[in-house]
Amino acid sequence: MQYRRAVERLRLLAEACEQTKRVPVEEPFLREAYVFGDLLDGADPLDAIEAVFVLNLPPEEVTWGSHPPGTAWLVDFLELDKGGVAYWWRSHQDPVWNHFIRRPVRFWSLDGPEKTVLDALAERRFDLLRRVAPDAEEGPAHVAGELQAALDHLRAVHGSYWDRRWRREHRGGGRYPEHHLWEAVQGYLDLLDARDE
Repeated sequence: MQYRRAVERLRLLAEACEQTKRVPVEEPFLREAYVFGDLLDGADPLDAIEAVFVLNLPPEEVTWGSHPPGTAWLVDFLELDKGGVAYWWRSHQDPVWNHFIRRPVRFWSLDGPEKTVLDALAERRFDLLRRVAPDAEEGPAHVAGELQAALDHLRAVHGSYWDRRWRREHRGGGRYPEHHLWEAVQGYLDLLDARDE
């Protein structure tokens, strides 16, 4: 994808995020959206926009690499499955950054699209971007916490995998229980590798 097209796609994504506020719920499900990776480095072309969506869910429901409950409609609504966007989920109670998501920049929040960020990207003014980064001590401690959460999630999925009711609840929208098990394994192993680096 060409850089200019990626910035246009990010603007459209910010507008779609804004439309999620119209869903009549007590608390908004989607709270913030960030971009990171090649787009912030000005790569042209780039494989995909790397985006992170911050959800109104507790950390134990948004373990690394998983697709939390309630995200299927959001994938469809934001057209994330149409290609061009690699995406991850984070809990609003966790930092948006982690071992993989490095120095992200917020492009949408409940206050609306971050016009200054989108304009800076369009003009390739990377010096104007406010990046989110951990302190030196925060990174390793946070990886350890996420690793424990990922292990707990993996054990829960493994323990429920053959339960008929659980399998029924985790099927639909093109997703199957196998997807949940694979994501739990992959998320745990990814964090295990990050801890060991």
